[in-house]
Amino acid sequence: MRLHVIDHPLVAHKLTVLRNIETASPTFRLLVDELVTLLAYEATREVRTEPHTITTPVTETVGTRIADPRPLVVPILRAGLGMLDGMTRLLPTAEVGFLGMQRDEETFEAITYANRLPDDLTGRQCFLVDPMLATGGTLVAAINFLFDRGARDVTAVCLLAAPEGLEILDKAIGDRVDVKVVVAAVDERLDENGYIVPGLGDAGDRLYGVVD
Repeated sequence: MRLHVIDHPLVAHKLTVLRNIETASPTFRLLVDELVTLLAYEATREVRTEPHTITTPVTETVGTRIADPRPLVVPILRAGLGMLDGMTRLLPTAEVGFLGMQRDEETFEAITYANRLPDDLTGRQCFLVDPMLATGGTLVAAINFLFDRGARDVTAVCLLAAPEGLEILDKAIGDRVDVKVVVAAVDERLDENGYIVPGLGDAGDRLYGVVD
């Protein structure tokens, strides 16, 4: 597993506003979108490309385009939906799959309740998006789900990560395949409820409100 923490003043500024409890949902959604676009720039640094011949107004030349098979962006529902536009803005040719996962608040284990993914992900570069890497259970389950379908190149894009979650992910994934984690920051710790400290609260609730 490879970890990349984005060190950039705009990332730090936007993350600070996101953390603020007084930031309302409309502003929160806008900032998440902007922040993910910055993270996506680094997350896609190793996206596969191929030569492509075009004709400019002056001459013919060889440029670059995203190679086939197209990358796959996979938001983990529901909070990951708030990160989807930021990823596809930089990867407009990517396909989009969906993975519905829910954390059991007692065991902290992830429960898969929905998926809309290709049966065969062999040769596909996959980009998982989920705001919080807290206990690590959801992300481990999501990555294993992709592994089971043949994926071997997975990048996880998260706003925040906890050291405990990163450790669990590293132990679970190890060096079996190429997994990269791109985050805006690694926070201090998890609290007794499995929430990131200082964190930013429940990302899904702050994006979309509390739904009973």
